[in-house]
Amino acid sequence: MNQQGFRTEKDSMGELQVPESARYGAQTQRAVDNFAISDTPMPRRFIQALGLIKAACAEANRDLGDLDAAIANAIIQAAESVAAGDHDAHFPVDVFQTGSGTSSNMNANEVIANLATESLGRPVHPNDHVNMSQSSNDVIPTAIHVAAGVGCAEALLPALDHLAQTLEARAAELAEVTTTGRTHLMDAMPITLGQEVGGWAHQIRMGQARVHDALERVKALAQGGTAVGTGINARPAFGASVAKVLARRTGIDFVESPNRFESLSTQDAAVELSGQLRVVAVSLMKMSNDLRWMNSGPLAGLGEIALPALQPGSSIMPGKVNPVIPEAVAQVGAQVIGNDTTITVAGQSGNFQLNVMLPVIAHNLLQSIGLIANGANALADQAIAGFSVNQARLEEALGRNPILVTALNTVIGYELGAKIAKRAYAEGRPLMELAREMTDLSDADLERLLDPKALTAGGIPGVE
Repeated sequence: MNQQGFRTEKDSMGELQVPESARYGAQTQRAVDNFAISDTPMPRRFIQALGLIKAACAEANRDLGDLDAAIANAIIQAAESVAAGDHDAHFPVDVFQTGSGTSSNMNANEVIANLATESLGRPVHPNDHVNMSQSSNDVIPTAIHVAAGVGCAEALLPALDHLAQTLEARAAELAEVTTTGRTHLMDAMPITLGQEVGGWAHQIRMGQARVHDALERVKALAQGGTAVGTGINARPAFGASVAKVLARRTGIDFVESPNRFESLSTQDAAVELSGQLRVVAVSLMKMSNDLRWMNSGPLAGLGEIALPALQPGSSIMPGKVNPVIPEAVAQVGAQVIGNDTTITVAGQSGNFQLNVMLPVIAHNLLQSIGLIANGANALADQAIAGFSVNQARLEEALGRNPILVTALNTVIGYELGAKIAKRAYAEGRPLMELAREMTDLSDADLERLLDPKALTAGGIPGVE
């Protein structure tokens, strides 16, 4: 912000100096002075939600006959510009502030009142007009829900769908590519790469479903509860009217909370959504780690796939290329899991009629939504879509895998199978060769029973 001096502002506690160019007023300045803690302002989506809520409240108050139409329209226009991100530089309040988020609510009230006063040509008051029928205690919980709902609709769910579609396309492409399955990081029965990648795709589809389900509770808004849930200083119809306007503006079917006392005193819906985001983060970490293992080497590791080469991997070792996207996405997963822990702790801080860790819940929840959305897109476009398969390496490992003897269990029994496998390991000989020596099965039977591709279909080998 280009600051060319200061002006004097006044609130109920007295006068203080505010930067001349600032759109905010005294209460925001007090918060800036008091909360010089993290240098991290509230998230963009949260400011967007505040703008949407203030516009919706002004429209509801106007339509209910409580707010002068000219003032209401000026507030709506100003709030829309805040929602659009035109004034983000004037929202400096730190995440670590008063637990109710009152400072952020007043920041929005002051900026919008300043803009509305300028456009209208007569005073618009931050409390009496912009904050009419509201309290920070219902505005901030509503902002968390609106911001999370919009973030999921606009970014998270489309990103998860894109990742799932990319995985499903690769699964179909790799349906006939057989590889060695692994349990405990040890050789196991064969599967196809299509089956493996298809399992990842289903993880993401299940994650989508979990988020969708949690969002049903997020759509219930606290607005209308005002200070403690009773709705003091707001008309009974106000909350439902605001929810209706927000639904129209966002395309998300927000509704008034069926119990405003629950919506003010708890953040259970945010905790639930965060928990589902944690599950998605776990899925992304699992995929990322599998990709790193499959890509490892390429000579001394598994070397079964080659991820796209995106950048040099070492400042000292020429030619080294690292699996940077899976590494980045695994870090996203770690951060989201940490965020969920913070949100869980914060969710317990609902003392009587109000949760008092609302800003940190908003920050962590919205960060998780953004990180997973961006991480899913990166994984889809820069890792999954472009990895190549080392077919020779897969076939070599399959040909030397003694665990294929499992397919003979129903014919020769577990004990003889174990002896064949142990000798194959000890002598480094192909399984087929030892099976010929140690059983009376014909070559035709052995080839049919030990065909790796046929074994990926499951069931009893050789029996249709």
